[in-house]
Amino acid sequence: MFKWLKGKSAEKMDVLDIAAPLTGNVVPLANVPDEAFASKAMGEGVAIEPTEGKVVAPFDGKVAHLIEKSKHAVILEHVTGVQVLIHIGVNTVSMKGEGFKAHVSTGDEVKAGQLLIEFDMAAIQAAGYPVITPVLIPAGIDAVKSVEPNESAGSVSAQSGSVIKVHLN
Repeated sequence: MFKWLKGKSAEKMDVLDIAAPLTGNVVPLANVPDEAFASKAMGEGVAIEPTEGKVVAPFDGKVAHLIEKSKHAVILEHVTGVQVLIHIGVNTVSMKGEGFKAHVSTGDEVKAGQLLIEFDMAAIQAAGYPVITPVLIPAGIDAVKSVEPNESAGSVSAQSGSVIKVHLN
């Protein structure tokens, strides 16, 4: 049991709907120009071609990990134990935080819709990196029975609709 869960009641859920954490167009992970994401070796989910440089929390939870130096990726954890990885762009770790502004830190509790990271799409593209953003459920999480990506969600706004359905154990 995680310390941050103390005093929180987790009602039994069968399905967790993950809302879009970015505004943009949903595409299959296969479209990500990085084999680790495209092959789903990192986990199952979708990618979003962002039209706005903001990432928001798709649910109430905790920042399990923010890549502090580069600020290009964050892992959030839901009260059920489900984690979601939001990885802004491809190979953007090489930017060493340039063009990224984190609004949270590892360990912070967050509310759905809360701004997590802002990023400069033009700076990322000018540096030669794609801005396509994988949003996935990392492989090997005990709470997860199966993951159902909604690759046909099309154009989404941050916090609108479900881009991933997670079926829970």
